[in-house]
Amino acid sequence: MSRPLPRCWQPVRRWQVTEVRSLCLALLVVLGVALSGSAAQAQPRFPQRAVHLIVPFPPGGSTDIVARAIAQAMSDGFGQPVIIDNRPGAGGSIGVEAAVRAPADGYTLVMGHIGTLAVNPALYAHLPYDPLRDLAPIDLIALVPNILVVHPSLPASTVQELVALLRARPGAYSYASGGAGSAAHLAVEYFKLVTGTDIVHVPYKGTGPAMTDLLGGQVALTMTGLPPLAPQIRAGRVRALAVAGNQRLAQMPNLPTVAESGYPGFAATQWYGLLAPAGTPAAVIDRLHAEVVRSLALPAVRMRLEAEGAEPVDSSPARFAAFIRAEIERWGKVVRDARIRAD
Repeated sequence: MSRPLPRCWQPVRRWQVTEVRSLCLALLVVLGVALSGSAAQAQPRFPQRAVHLIVPFPPGGSTDIVARAIAQAMSDGFGQPVIIDNRPGAGGSIGVEAAVRAPADGYTLVMGHIGTLAVNPALYAHLPYDPLRDLAPIDLIALVPNILVVHPSLPASTVQELVALLRARPGAYSYASGGAGSAAHLAVEYFKLVTGTDIVHVPYKGTGPAMTDLLGGQVALTMTGLPPLAPQIRAGRVRALAVAGNQRLAQMPNLPTVAESGYPGFAATQWYGLLAPAGTPAAVIDRLHAEVVRSLALPAVRMRLEAEGAEPVDSSPARFAAFIRAEIERWGKVVRDARIRAD
């Protein structure tokens, strides 16, 4: 005769089975969360290799100077090099196109500015990129007011004297720019529009080459950012006539603005910002933005930018995107009103 099984061996009742199943499911959920957390922690930290920063103009211009100031600080923060890659041509379009075609992984960035992002869309009928669709803004880095300068051989020491000289000889004088659609191109064409003067445009492949011919006297004037002009002004190789910003510069308190010189409301300020190809992961954009903010807060970086006449800007990806939209509208109107065309 068989004896009953010990209590601990008796079959598990149905309600006990349900409890066991629930417990197993709970354990699986906990285990899954733990494993996913471990996987997230195992993901490589950005960046793991060198970051390439495309500057769509040659060395020596304002864009290049601002880019190098921020790149060194970012390199230190990342523990990885940020390599400057100068790719000039077509008013900066060649360099920006190279950036938008790069993998959207954060390892290729571009230093955008007023010309490449706000002017070129109105200037070129077949621009190979759309600033709003093809690029992911990271941060607006700096504002740089343009400075109106002339070769020392030109008999003009004020804006009024320059305008009188230009009106007396329409088309006799030329100005240099970093290329069609560059900041200098738009600034001087805007100046021509408000002063009623005729000056011949001579485009170059960047501010650096433009400055070389200005210093050599091949062209009479330009209006570009202070960074490449500052040492030449101090050395007397060019003569500064006015600031094309809303206020005088702390570095040159005696230099009047164009507005003060008889043309109220005139302002042509360059700006520079960092962008990545569209589709770059949000986490990478946030990491890049945080590093820019950290770099711009460093006294050495701020002093370097301010010494060149650049005003560091505290922005965000969203605010930078809105800023670009507003600038496209503003400078598009100038291009249309002045009937500016790509050379």
